[in-house]
Amino acid sequence: MENLILFVNSFLSYLLVFAVSIVVAGVGAFAGYKLRMRKNAKDAMAKEQEQDS
Repeated sequence: MENLILFVNSFLSYLLVFAVSIVVAGVGAFAGYKLRMRKNAKDAMAKEQEQDS
């Protein structure tokens, strides 16, 4: 019984590490997406102003 408890404890520990890794990766992907959209908007605005001149 003690071995089962140790196994479950280790399993839940690794599951928590996996969940945290997924959250960090998701936040990184979201931040990268938002930064890219901001840069694209800035480039489009600069191109539009350049054409107006």
